[in-house]
Amino acid sequence: MASSPSPASRASASPSRLPQQPLAFSLTFLLLLGCFAAAAGELLRQVTDGPFFEPFNVTYDHRAVRIGGERRMLVSAGLHYPRATPEMWPSLIKKCKEGGADVIETYVFWNGHEPAKGQYYFEERFDIVKFAKLIAAEGLFLFLRIGPYACAEWNFGGFPVWLRDIPGIEFRTDNEPYKVEMQTFVTKIVDIMKEEKLYSWQGGPIILQQIENEYGNIQGRYGQAGKRYMQWAAQMALGLDTGVPWVMCRQTDAPEQILDTCNAFYCDGFKPNSYNKPTIWTEDWDGWYADWGERLPHRPAQDNAFAVARFYQRGGSLQNYYMFFGGTNFERTAGGPLQITSYDYDAPITEYGILRQPKWGHLKDLHAAIKLCEPALTAVDGSPQYVKLGSQQEAHIYSNRKVHTNGSISRNSQICSAFLANIDEHKSVSVWIFGKSYNLPPWSVSILPDCENVAFNTARVGTQTSVFSVESGSPAYSSRQTPGVLSLVGKSPYLSSTWWTSKEPIGTWGDDNFSAEGILEHLNVTKDISDYLWYTTRVKISDEDVALWGSKGVLPSLTIDQIRDVARVFVNGKLAGSKVGKWVSLNQSIQLDKGVNELTLLSEIVGLQNYGAFLEKDGAGIRGHVKLTGLSSGDIDLTNSLWTYQVGLKGEFSMIYSPEKQGCSEWNSVQKDDIQSPFKWYKTMFDAPEGTDPVAIGLGSMGKGQAWVNGRLIGRYWSIVAPESGCPSSCNYAGAYGDSKYHIPREWLQESDNLLVLFEETGGDPYQISLEVHYTKTVCSRISENYYPPLSAWTRLANGRASVNEVAPELHLQCDDGHVISKITFASYGTPSGGCQNFSVGNCHASSTLDLVTEACVGKDKCAISVTNDVFGDPCPRVVKDLAVQAECSGPSTTKGAREDM
Repeated sequence: MASSPSPASRASASPSRLPQQPLAFSLTFLLLLGCFAAAAGELLRQVTDGPFFEPFNVTYDHRAVRIGGERRMLVSAGLHYPRATPEMWPSLIKKCKEGGADVIETYVFWNGHEPAKGQYYFEERFDIVKFAKLIAAEGLFLFLRIGPYACAEWNFGGFPVWLRDIPGIEFRTDNEPYKVEMQTFVTKIVDIMKEEKLYSWQGGPIILQQIENEYGNIQGRYGQAGKRYMQWAAQMALGLDTGVPWVMCRQTDAPEQILDTCNAFYCDGFKPNSYNKPTIWTEDWDGWYADWGERLPHRPAQDNAFAVARFYQRGGSLQNYYMFFGGTNFERTAGGPLQITSYDYDAPITEYGILRQPKWGHLKDLHAAIKLCEPALTAVDGSPQYVKLGSQQEAHIYSNRKVHTNGSISRNSQICSAFLANIDEHKSVSVWIFGKSYNLPPWSVSILPDCENVAFNTARVGTQTSVFSVESGSPAYSSRQTPGVLSLVGKSPYLSSTWWTSKEPIGTWGDDNFSAEGILEHLNVTKDISDYLWYTTRVKISDEDVALWGSKGVLPSLTIDQIRDVARVFVNGKLAGSKVGKWVSLNQSIQLDKGVNELTLLSEIVGLQNYGAFLEKDGAGIRGHVKLTGLSSGDIDLTNSLWTYQVGLKGEFSMIYSPEKQGCSEWNSVQKDDIQSPFKWYKTMFDAPEGTDPVAIGLGSMGKGQAWVNGRLIGRYWSIVAPESGCPSSCNYAGAYGDSKYHIPREWLQESDNLLVLFEETGGDPYQISLEVHYTKTVCSRISENYYPPLSAWTRLANGRASVNEVAPELHLQCDDGHVISKITFASYGTPSGGCQNFSVGNCHASSTLDLVTEACVGKDKCAISVTNDVFGDPCPRVVKDLAVQAECSGPSTTKGAREDM
């Protein structure tokens, strides 16, 4: 058995809950009452001190991670603390736990914690200590991926931009300046965790840590220096004496004392580089990130469940969903280039904190089935018993003794669990094992906790489907009829009818501009304090040039060898054209006048590169030559001309978006022509929507820019296309992803008089902006009477054997926190047809179904109904019957009539 270094004083007892447990219970109770904000705030105030567990050691062997000496099959939920607010953390952690997670996984974000060299920040969304304690308060463990390189589709991969300015530095290689800074930060995080007593041996939640991140993907680019760096990083981490194991993901040559792990969509074939190490899956990609202008990726729940079941079937012991909650890239934290503000990731919990059904529920059932198998999975020291069941069908059997598969498993003390897999993508197959026939749908795994009864099949979804609703947010209070304050009548779809605007100057605007010969690299100038960098020079045009263009009917062109991410060209203060891309060329026709013309280039970053080797060399902005072509005397190379540089926007640096600065800026009422103009600031006031549902702002009527609410930057926005009327025909915009909704955390809003400020680059109509609330309105489920018994009916006997009672299947419905089932819109027990939002009664139908379901469910936040003739009668003997139900959820105060004509 291998173990991490541990001081002699560390305890080896199994973890058990200390008296902090009632705190988590009280939070749950308050949440069920719909008092989320109050409960979350109370928990944030109370969770300050440990220990949270009886101190325990974390070790491992070739089969599993050992918690307090016991092997465990662990499920981990990825949840990044800065992609939510502290007020959201308690509810999110609770939902991860309810979904079957034992562990919460997060990266540590270096650039958030050390924004300037030696200046540390651990407040608000970056209060990692508070986050860790909330996890512990729910009885969960923490997998801390310190890195400190994160990737994570996070700006610059988590590196602070100041790091690239250190003389002689090269990232992630055998480079002394980099190693000094990396070790300093990693040590800082470890020391904080120790001081706060957050390691397992101190009674805290941390059971695993990660050093570096997917370094094996790029190590070869650095040659032998890369190999030396990897070994140094491992030894440096081990030398910090944290007392819990260290991980290196995707590092096939990780040293013996470091766990190498898998990151992929499927990891059932992965094996670590040493027999002494358990099989760990650090990133199960249950979705994917999205770029502006690209589709939103989706991974079906059935495929994700298949991958996870296969992992445990073939010897896996710890699996982490990347992500279980993705969240939001607030401010300018989105990575790049060109990654969107939302980090929803198609995760089981949406960006807004709502359960994504059926994914969340289907995976919850999978986790429960795996936990039923845990005694058998951990009892097998070597390989499981393998049985070939067909050309693409197989069984893996975990038992504490040899199993004879040609007959039923005797009901004795034998612990036995089995996984039956059909990896055929198209055909269902019946297989014979344990004296019974089992039907396996294509691309599925059946889990038999007792080697007899199927508890779960990855392709058969038995949980509800939820249909999200987006509705106009009614303000909590009527706005006063004063200038600039939102006035809504009823549920108007639009945010406000009163807007102000302020013009952003083009080019130089402040005293801190400077001039230099040549094109300077974007990041070297801005240090990433702004997305924007202005380059301005002057070009003199002669009579001969004007005559040449007139005689040939052509215009001169500006060419740039390479730009990234967005470049805009202005001539004499007017927008001439734009280009979007990663290191693409720009060729733009421009209109020049006789005499001196002012040529201005605006370079815009849309997220710094977050992945790959040599990140410090990537940079941004303009590369190569800048030329003016088509002049009478030939081309002019402007590359080494005298350029004047201005960092950022005037409104940005004067904090025009701050409530405290409104008296310092000049605002005018919006006129019709303002809507078509680029480079404008807009503002309005609005009241928060009623209730506690998550809030979003719909910016589909706008072009590209950034949005602030009450002084907080909610992120970049970019509509699917720039409005035609807001851009000359020569403009070239890449567009954006289809969802134009942007999350505004409830805790960033006050009841009334909220300030919304937008910086709009291309032109848009603010009058069409909407304020919306998101919630689950419709829930549906359909369960057959021959479906599996509920997983809650399974029990674990004293000897560890799993057993199931003769219990009928159950249909479950659940609304969001603070909502109840207000009416049943369809219910049929018999042979209903169709699917969610399209159910219809079949030839066989129990007439009492609607009344029975209504009585069981309406007015409750969740309900369960047995799917059996004992409840509904038998409308058609000798026919297999289904129960199909569709219900609507609403706030308790808006519960409507219980039934509706079908």
